[in-house]
Amino acid sequence: MNAAVLETESTLTDRYQTTVPEPVRQVLKLGKRDKVHYSILDNGHVLLSRGRQTESDDPVLGHFLNFLSNDLATHPEHLQVLDGAWVKRLQSLVSDVQFDLDAPLPDDEA
Repeated sequence: MNAAVLETESTLTDRYQTTVPEPVRQVLKLGKRDKVHYSILDNGHVLLSRGRQTESDDPVLGHFLNFLSNDLATHPEHLQVLDGAWVKRLQSLVSDVQFDLDAPLPDDEA
């Protein structure tokens, strides 16, 4: 195995979760919601690499969500409270709309 260029560590939470350290995120070019792949070697070492994007992943949506996250973090003043009248108006516009988020898209919309 090659010598380490940089070493870092993170801590497991009570739920066995951890944060990927910033140097690792930078090297693997990881963003929010990206997948991480683990390869467990026969010597007990574990290699961590960027996971493959699956067909169900939407790269445009991922970039948009990252944009929103960054914008909210850097410009919290953009957040605005919705007043009750606006919420009621929206609810009236969509109250009769029926949808199933788990239903497959028709072929012409896929």
